[in-house]
Formats: sequence, C-alpha cells, structure tokens
Amino acid sequence: MRILVSGASIAGPVLAYWLTRYGHEVTVVERSPVLRKTGGHAVDLFKPAMEISERMGVLPHVEALATGTQRISMLREGTRRPIRGDVTKIFAAASDRHVEVMRDDLSEIYHDATRADVEYVFGDSITAIGDDGEVTFETSAPRRFDLVVGADGLHSNVRRLVFGEVDKTFVGAYLAVLSVPREAGEPGTMTGHIGPGRTAAVYGAKHLDDARAVFLFRSAELAYHHRDVPRQKQLLREAFAGLHPQVDEWMAHLDGDRVFYFDSITQLREDTWSRGRVALVGDAAYCPGPAIGGSTSLAVLGAYVLAGELAAGDDHEAAFARYEDEMRGIVHDSRAFALGVAKTLIPDTRAGVWALTRGMQVFSALPSWLVRPLAKLNSKGTRMHDAVRVRDYGRQGAGTPAP
Repeated sequence: MRILVSGASIAGPVLAYWLTRYGHEVTVVERSPVLRKTGGHAVDLFKPAMEISERMGVLPHVEALATGTQRISMLREGTRRPIRGDVTKIFAAASDRHVEVMRDDLSEIYHDATRADVEYVFGDSITAIGDDGEVTFETSAPRRFDLVVGADGLHSNVRRLVFGEVDKTFVGAYLAVLSVPREAGEPGTMTGHIGPGRTAAVYGAKHLDDARAVFLFRSAELAYHHRDVPRQKQLLREAFAGLHPQVDEWMAHLDGDRVFYFDSITQLREDTWSRGRVALVGDAAYCPGPAIGGSTSLAVLGAYVLAGELAAGDDHEAAFARYEDEMRGIVHDSRAFALGVAKTLIPDTRAGVWALTRGMQVFSALPSWLVRPLAKLNSKGTRMHDAVRVRDYGRQGAGTPAP
C-alpha cells in the first residue's frame, strides 16, 4: 500500500521504518523545512521502546547519545541547603531497561534509519484528505494514498482535519524548555529550585553544545496561542518571578534567540484513533501529557503496533481496530499515572514540596538491591511499561520483513 505519514518527529519515522520493512511504500510529510531541532527536553525510553529500537538496529546510537544524568540536586524555596537524589535508582525503579536521551537526538536517529527507504517531504503540510484517499497539500501537487496516518503531535493537523475537536483534559500545569549556555548545566547532574506550584531545573550532557533549563508550573488554563512565542515567554516570566536569583539568570536568556518550547500539559481522552482511511498514532492520538506520562515510549510502541497490525492483512479497518485494542490498556494506564505524576512533581503547598524532596532523599538512600523488588510490587504505576509485552509480528505471520 501507499501510505502517507504526517510528522517526522518520533512516531512518524518509527512507523515508516516498520511499514517499509513490511513492503509498503511510505511518504512522510513534515511542516518544518528541516528536521526539527526544537530544543526539546530529554525524553525517556522504557523497556518496550528500547526493545523496538533494538530490533530497528539503532539502540547503540541511542545509548551513545544518552544524557548521562545520574544525580539531582533541588533547593526548596526559602532554604539554603539543597536536597540531593540518585537518578539512577529512580529510573531503576521505573524500568529494567531505560535510557534518557534528548528528543532531538532521538528524532534524528530514527530519521537516519529510514531516509534511504522512505520519501521525506519537508516544508509542507496536508490541507485536505478525501474519502477516496486523495490528499491536497499547502505547496505540493495533490496525490492519492491508500492510507494516511497522523503522527503530528498534540496539535495534530490530521486530527483536526478528520476528527475535528476531540476530548481533552488540561492537567493543570505547563511545561517550558529553554536552551541556555553550556556552562549553566553540569553534565550528569540536574540542578534545580522548587517552590509551591513551580519547579525549575537545568541540566547538560557531554555531547551537547548547550544546556537545557526546564520549567514546570501549575496554573489555571492560560490564554495564548501555541505559536505565540512572545506571549508564552511573558507567561513564563510571570510564573517564575522571585523563585531564586539563579532561575532569574536562566530566564534572562528568554530575551535572545535561543530555542524555546512551551506547551500545556494536556491529555487526549479519545479511545478511537481511526476513521476510514485515516489513523492517528503517538501524541496525535493518545498523548497522556508531555513530560509526565511516558508519551515518547508510548509513541514508539504505538507506531510499532500499528505497522504490525497493518502487515497482518489487507483489511485496514480491521487492522486499525486491532491496533486500538492492543494499545488501549497501556494508554489508559499512562493517563492515570500521568495525573498522579502531575500532582506529585508539582506540589502546590510547602508541605507537598517538603514531602517530595524528602521522599526523593529517602528513596535514594535505599540499597540498590532493594529498589527494583519494591517497585515491581506495582505494575500499574512506575512499572507499567515493563508489564507490556512487545509482540514479534514477523514471527506471528504478520508479513515478511524486507532484508
């Protein structure tokens, strides 16, 4: 089949990789004129996504560009002594296999793994999708495809065109990421400041030319457009005014032309991710909330499952239904987990801030041999990703992968 994928970030290239391995002809269209370098935050790949990346042959490249963050140091607002934690123990509790990598690096790795076999069209976007498969674009000539997949994120253009408004839940918080000078962040350590309703931290990595400052804050829903960067910067300044002089230093870089990201932490609540010839995958379909619900691992898994189900037969509607059934459980668990994480990571009282930092300190003091056994008692919480079984579609007769 000829399949059009919208979005060249994470889910799009992973989906394209597996679709081409099962003999489909894939085109990926991306609104950005080049592969996006958004200055995004570090993302987590848990066990299922690592297994899929390993099957793609790219896991060594991912691990080579791991951020290497091992320590965290947080200063509570109004105090003088930071609380320190062991990040390696925290992630060991979450998954038996885990790597933290910059989103930009991961996107580039997946793109590089597919560009020889996939047609990429940058600087264009879909304007209409016909019931007969005809697709029109902003700049390119119309073309006909058998299927169209939206892998274009929380603000999906494909979802808007085909599904209209969908059920969303604003979690009550916002995430921002700002590129700052390399010397502001120490590789291996995340250093931050936390107060009621707001957290700011900075980290670096040995291979990065800059450091990243990340901001999380609670708020009622704010009035702004997701492309109105000046307004977003104003809102961020207001939210973090007076937290700490070091945070003010990071915020001063908002005045330059450094890469900046800002968005609400919002969940998509729909359980149907297909209609006719069109399907959605990743954040375009079931975003559990940026930075809090394992959305990147979910996107990798969803792309892999969708390609596998499409390879199992010619009936795309049946394949879409199987894809939805396969993903629904982990999506529901991720949504529930993310709501709890939002409350925990951004406590709105001083008592909550104290409990979070103190809990991090106590957990980090546990012996390493005890961390995983304790965490494995709850497969619906931090261990939910490890509870997912990654099917081998090739061995189950879904199709014969290309060599």
